[in-house]
Amino acid sequence: MTLEQIAQKLKTLKSAVIFCHMRPDGDAIGSAMGLKRLLSACGVHCSVACESVIPEKFRFLPGTEEFSAPADMQAEAFIAVDSSDENRLGKYGELFAKAKKVKFNIDHHVSNTRYADHNYVEDVAATCEIVVRLAEYLGGVRDALTANYLMTGLSSDTGNFAHKNVTADTFRAAAHLAECGADINLIQFNMFKKQSRERARLFGETMAKIRYFAEGRIAVICVTQEDLKRTGASSDMTEGFIDFPLGVEGVEVAACLLETGDKRFKISLRSKGKANVNEIAAVYGGGGHVLASGCMIGGDPEEVTDKLRYTILQHLAD
Repeated sequence: MTLEQIAQKLKTLKSAVIFCHMRPDGDAIGSAMGLKRLLSACGVHCSVACESVIPEKFRFLPGTEEFSAPADMQAEAFIAVDSSDENRLGKYGELFAKAKKVKFNIDHHVSNTRYADHNYVEDVAATCEIVVRLAEYLGGVRDALTANYLMTGLSSDTGNFAHKNVTADTFRAAAHLAECGADINLIQFNMFKKQSRERARLFGETMAKIRYFAEGRIAVICVTQEDLKRTGASSDMTEGFIDFPLGVEGVEVAACLLETGDKRFKISLRSKGKANVNEIAAVYGGGGHVLASGCMIGGDPEEVTDKLRYTILQHLAD
């Protein structure tokens, strides 16, 4: 199905709920809130449902108090954005799967399972890049706030336009959003520079304990519940931590272990290109992209680290 066909179906709706994945990042938030504003301008009553509350760092954007509303079961359609499968929707996953609604799936992950009635999946830098093109068929980006939401997603998922997934089309989408009023300076400061003292302390302590394996080709960092409690930081403050160990000379794959519950770790994986971390994450039921993926693994930190070290070595090219 083409984007134009998706847009034509969306414009016929009277109401919709837009779902995004649990522990939302900038792309999930930007694509959900941006699409909400685009559809609202077309006369479609929309709300955004997410298992998690919006992280503090994204609250510089007006309107974020509308994020994570209860799912409106009277809505005509359900739309999932930036989620590779229903399980990533957390507590809403089963609801989405079983609901007798018209269902849409708009995403950019190569591991997407095409779980909706109408799917548009394309391996591009960010789901927001897709939504920018979708906007052309929905009347265009009409105001600066919509542009800021979509630019936040583009900037977030590309590491401020520095990752390998950035293409000329990504820059064209960003340029169009700038023309529509997006404030890249505001977004860049809040996304990549501004931080609390608690985050700064947690970051310093975490990076002081980077562990290296395979002659320095694998780097692992770990953030436990005790670390969060001791520093006063919250789990959403760890976003972006993974980029530091990947930047260390000689490191080909970096892994971040974030304890989300008793002996339960959210794993973020990044690669410079000599390992497909989507395949590594898939071993543990996760997925994402070739160079950036994630999964969940149970066990104590040492056990989880050993599992990851072994699996990464099996996928790491010489």
